[in-house]
Amino acid sequence: MNNNYFVTGIGTGIGKTIASAVLVEKLNADYWKPIQSGDLDQSDSLTVESLISNTKTIIHPETYRLTQPLSPHLSAKLDGTEITLNSFTLPETTRSLIVEGAGGLMVPLNNKDLILDLIIHLNLETIVVSSNYLGSINHTLLTINVLKQYGIKIKGILFCGEENTESQSYILNYTGLPFLGRIPQLKNLDKSSIKEAAQYINLA
Repeated sequence: MNNNYFVTGIGTGIGKTIASAVLVEKLNADYWKPIQSGDLDQSDSLTVESLISNTKTIIHPETYRLTQPLSPHLSAKLDGTEITLNSFTLPETTRSLIVEGAGGLMVPLNNKDLILDLIIHLNLETIVVSSNYLGSINHTLLTINVLKQYGIKIKGILFCGEENTESQSYILNYTGLPFLGRIPQLKNLDKSSIKEAAQYINLA
């Protein structure tokens, strides 16, 4: 059975791309980053492609490749374009698909649409990536509450980085969501470490 998941995070820089690479490796899934904002020479698509070992995965091209490492709405404005929800269509594939967002749920795409609206538009189940730091409980619960408020399905929570059992337990107990695993702090970011990290993922 193939499954499509939208990987969203509780903020920027908390490990969505690494989590996406691990999920792609775990599921032998395809990968799609709808919006790349800046770092075009070191894009998230290129990063995932360099980290996976399986030969089945197709890295689907981004719908928007924006030149500035800024919020998508501003980067698009500076590039003289506008992001529209109707521009996004799920890539056709016979495999599972991992879709990686940009930043968190409330990141703006234009004057009225957010990453949240893109998830609704694509009608995807979400995987929430959390990372343990001071304030992460608040950020994680806010993210989950918004997803629930809009009726978006949540597959579960995936933690990245250093372990904090107290925070992790509180988040899981409060939300009642499945624990999908924890990707440890990887000393060496390479194909072998991603393949090993895939063993920590509990995704039926």
